[in-house]
Amino acid sequence: MNKGLRQRLRRVASRQNPLVKQLRRAFARGGTTAEGCCAIESLRLVEEAIRSGLRFQAVFFRQSSVAVADRLLPQIAAQVETVLLPNEIFDSAVATETPQGVAALAKIKSFTLDDVLRPYQPLVVALSGIQDPGNLGTVLRSAEAFGASGVLLGVGTVSQFNSKAVRASAGSVFRLPVIGVKLDEAISRLRQAGLRLLATSSHGGTPADQVNLASPLAFFIGNEGSGLPRELISQMDETVVVPHPGQVESLNAAVAASILLYEASRQRRAGI
Repeated sequence: MNKGLRQRLRRVASRQNPLVKQLRRAFARGGTTAEGCCAIESLRLVEEAIRSGLRFQAVFFRQSSVAVADRLLPQIAAQVETVLLPNEIFDSAVATETPQGVAALAKIKSFTLDDVLRPYQPLVVALSGIQDPGNLGTVLRSAEAFGASGVLLGVGTVSQFNSKAVRASAGSVFRLPVIGVKLDEAISRLRQAGLRLLATSSHGGTPADQVNLASPLAFFIGNEGSGLPRELISQMDETVVVPHPGQVESLNAAVAASILLYEASRQRRAGI
């Protein structure tokens, strides 16, 4: 690391430092700070945040990870605060047991339902009561990969800023429109925008490859154990199922969402 870049690192040795406390709280709560920042960790995620055009409030480096600082500092804007922490203080603030040596408070882009519905042929994923952060992160990653216009998080769904969800999304959470909504209230907006509403089920419905998924639509996916609430199912246009001839009773919510998104993407590419 050249001397000029090294001088940018501010050494902090107190657990009570305001930025350190902010980082610790953001990881613990799994949401955003009052400044609209999300806590992220790992070299890959910080580089994904940079690639996604996010701005940083602060970037934190572990004392023993100066090689990571050497790699990242040239990519971080000069006005961003860069902090060097003793190993034990860094480890106490982050979420993982084996940290890679870099964490950050990244300023997250905000989206609205209008952003989700803006594309010509919206493809929306609406999640009800998804509680496993790994599942949520996987859905976000698949949603971006297969061209979804956005993801709606209903009441009872884990925050997209939960550290496990952020890691599982592999950076998709930085770019994909994801908003928290009351799904029963969002349904009228979806219908006004011309979307068909499809419930997903593991027990019955029309096989996904027999449904027209090329039109504007929203998949509604329920809790890993109990599925969609009855009050939502009653408002759907159709129920779709991913056929699985094996002995497995049902598919993981993230797996089912990924297969449905792939099928919708396949049909749209094929012009079905």
